[in-house]
Amino acid sequence: MKRHGGRILTDQLEAEGIERVFSVPGESFLAALDGLHDSGILNVVCRHEGGAAMMAEATAKLTGRPGVAFVTRGPGAANASAGVHVAQQDSTPMVLFVGQIARGHRDRDVFQEVDYRQFFGGMAKWVAEVDDTARLPEYVARAFHVARTGRPGPVVVALPEDVLSDIAEVPLRPPSVLPEPVVSEAQLSAILSALGRAQRPLVIAGGPGWSAAAAADLQAFAEAAGLPVAVSFRRQDYMDNRSPAYAGDLGVGANPALMRRLAEADCLLVLGARLTDIATGGFTAMDPAGHGKTILHVHPDAATIGSVYRADLAVAAPAPAVVARLAAANIPAAPAGLVSQARAAYEAWQSPRETPGAVKMEEVVRWLSDTLPEDAILTNGAGNYAAWLHRYFRFKRFGTQVAPTSGSMGYGFPAAIAASLAHPGRRVVCMAGDGCFQMTLNEMSTAVQHGATPIVIVANNGRYGTIRMHQEKHYPGRVSGTELANPDYAALAQAYGGHGEIVEDGAEFPAAFARAEASGRLAVIELRLDPRALSTGADLPGGG
Repeated sequence: MKRHGGRILTDQLEAEGIERVFSVPGESFLAALDGLHDSGILNVVCRHEGGAAMMAEATAKLTGRPGVAFVTRGPGAANASAGVHVAQQDSTPMVLFVGQIARGHRDRDVFQEVDYRQFFGGMAKWVAEVDDTARLPEYVARAFHVARTGRPGPVVVALPEDVLSDIAEVPLRPPSVLPEPVVSEAQLSAILSALGRAQRPLVIAGGPGWSAAAAADLQAFAEAAGLPVAVSFRRQDYMDNRSPAYAGDLGVGANPALMRRLAEADCLLVLGARLTDIATGGFTAMDPAGHGKTILHVHPDAATIGSVYRADLAVAAPAPAVVARLAAANIPAAPAGLVSQARAAYEAWQSPRETPGAVKMEEVVRWLSDTLPEDAILTNGAGNYAAWLHRYFRFKRFGTQVAPTSGSMGYGFPAAIAASLAHPGRRVVCMAGDGCFQMTLNEMSTAVQHGATPIVIVANNGRYGTIRMHQEKHYPGRVSGTELANPDYAALAQAYGGHGEIVEDGAEFPAAFARAEASGRLAVIELRLDPRALSTGADLPGGG
């Protein structure tokens, strides 16, 4: 059957199993919008391309399938690059379709012309531009294959407007079959042998490709072996935080006792994570030049293993495949007391440290941790407020933490909208700072239009908190560029058609949260914080 390129594209997306895309419309891909019109794919219309790309990225985190966004050429693509960067750093499979000028106008510096291979080349796994309408199924199928294989990540496909409007007759392609991971008996034996010899082993879990089953396998393996498990930055839902084997997260502002445990470990079993500056305290807990540890590194991308730290054992496979084998293996017991000591340090770190003011973030987060359903989804962007969430909230199930390891401000709210649309029966809570929320709060219109009902908790301290914290440390008494003039967030939520409240006394928070839930709508609860209530002393990157 002959179809225009926009319909061919949409039909191929359906063949890939895509049910929802996020977009900001543009004249450069009108034919694609036409193709979506009578398809089975829901088009979530956003207010900013950065928000659309972040929603697509969050959807991939939540579903395990590539997220998809459509944006227009030039400024639209530039705006969307923020979400592409999140997907790259977080190893998230995503496909961004960008409208492009007509083929015959290339290299004339015409309206909104951009060379996307050059623009996205250092950020995306693959950047392509389709030259032939008949090859659309080929390009789309390859884009999804590249996004999902190895270390997952973002792919950008540019779509010249005349390629989309031209007519062609071409069959669809079936989705690619991903290769089955192979973990040899020799590799498994080497892991068990190294762990058996170690006196101070530590497991670090993180990276892409995890699932609820993998999280259960990790917990079973660690508890049976008596091994403490640390998770990498913003991967706290990879293991039930109530497990006696859970030792905390190696994120920004990590427990100093856990960082010492990392520094003193003689054997690291790294399951899917990358040993980055965040995980190693800026490379201070482990010197890449020499650290005296045995490193057993499991990662789906062979090039990632050994890229910073030399690995003594390199297993190029998804971490869940290895964890499943370990959970079923006869595991040598770790030295007695290892787990209990690590767990005691985690419990001590969880003891609330009181902050000034009538509204205390440590109390709000502990209340949420104790009260929310176990399957509630928590999202956040970047900022000082996130320190309390990471320190005091206990994640109980996989798929309940959605946050950017790239430290991107503005991410939490678009992610919360995506989470509410993907899981309409679950409670979704977005933690945001006043600076963080203002970057994407225009997406409240998107939430109301499409029926998303997250509850946003805005920590308002009137400043870019993290930057102010660093500023006070390095240039005390010289405030510059960190003060904020904020709106009435509750009134703003109401103006968008949502529910809004202001909390100025922490005792009022539980009742305010109950009213937000009962509203059945998008809701914003603004916490008026004491400006002195900067983070728990964590050395945080990011904004406010």
